[in-house]
Amino acid sequence: MEWVVVVAVIVMLALSLLKVHVIFAIIIAGIIAGLMSGESLIRSVELLIEGMGGQANTALSYILLGVFAAMISYTGITSLLVKNLINKLTGKRTMLVLSIAVIASLSQNLIPVHIAFIPILIPPLLKIFDQMKLDRRAVASALTFGLKAPYVMLPVGFGLIFHQTIQEGMQNNGIGITISETTKALLLPGIGMIVGLLIAVFITYRKDRVAPQYLPNNYVEDKIENVQFNRKHLFTIIAILIALTSQIITESLVVGALAGIISMVALFCTPLSEGDAFVQKGVTMMGTIAFVMLVASGFGHILTETGSIQALVESSSALLKSNHLLIAFILLLVGLLITIGIGSSFGTIPIIAALYVPICLEAGFSPIATATLIGTAAALGDAGSPASDSTLGPTSGLSVDGKHHHIWDTCVPTFLHYNIPLFIFGLIASIIF
Repeated sequence: MEWVVVVAVIVMLALSLLKVHVIFAIIIAGIIAGLMSGESLIRSVELLIEGMGGQANTALSYILLGVFAAMISYTGITSLLVKNLINKLTGKRTMLVLSIAVIASLSQNLIPVHIAFIPILIPPLLKIFDQMKLDRRAVASALTFGLKAPYVMLPVGFGLIFHQTIQEGMQNNGIGITISETTKALLLPGIGMIVGLLIAVFITYRKDRVAPQYLPNNYVEDKIENVQFNRKHLFTIIAILIALTSQIITESLVVGALAGIISMVALFCTPLSEGDAFVQKGVTMMGTIAFVMLVASGFGHILTETGSIQALVESSSALLKSNHLLIAFILLLVGLLITIGIGSSFGTIPIIAALYVPICLEAGFSPIATATLIGTAAALGDAGSPASDSTLGPTSGLSVDGKHHHIWDTCVPTFLHYNIPLFIFGLIASIIF
């Protein structure tokens, strides 16, 4: 039973590397996990479908954020941003990539649109990337960094939700901890991600690269309008702030996105008559990602309900003695396998906390060290997972012209540059604390 998770994850990754679409890769891997656990084919499919509801809130959030992003794009304010990036950073590849990383980081706290900004911001820049012979894998690494590092290190916006989830998971299993302590616990793993970004930008992907054409180029380039900042843009910023405030107060992405959408209409930034067009564009941008998250939730449900994850942790803990370094290494490795399969660091925390806390208590880990292991294990695998929004988001913007492959150009680079330093720095932090 303990090998079910390992085999299922390997199957999913192997199919993805063979360029099978991630949705089919997850479904096939999930069915295999069910069959290996002794379930029938029909029951395996039923478990997959039952578990899809676990990410229904996230999927709806992504759709609504897509509509909100489409409305923001309609006002032309993103054209201002793209135009300024082109004017100031054309020919400055490193600065352009780092600027994209900063913008992506702001999407997790200051402007809580998460990945919805990527299909709006990145496609107009693709022509510039090609002219500069910029390696798109560097851009994918920058985007994934911005989508992950802020919530790992900072308890603000999405990060507050992540840190609170760790706090609740530990408290529910017998260890009390404060938000400030979880922030301290995850500071060093977050620094590891910064190291990974710098390696990707300044070493691995610094050379010229002509993007290969994977798929036929059916993309029609949007013209960058020569717009000036106006009253509508001011009201758009107000709507964004309303969305941010609503999300922080209610701790709900759905409420935040709805508040932003309603504000855009109420402040006459976008016409109500164009509502159908905005919804269609939002679904087009975010629909595939939302559905992948649903299927990934079903995959995780199969592994949980069949007891596969529990068996994996129990078999791993049976090998451990009193060596903290060995215990931390095994727990992080198990976390990597679990998260890369489920594809959601947020959704993985309750599972990991329930399994890790008893082991850490018995082994004598401090609360901060336990939080380090739980937070790092949850973040591990998110970068590099074919089913993660941290990889699906960058691909959604970089692949619109058929010159970027989800697995080889997003998942593999982000796995190498973020999971490895996260693992190493998380391991060190768990021993220090």
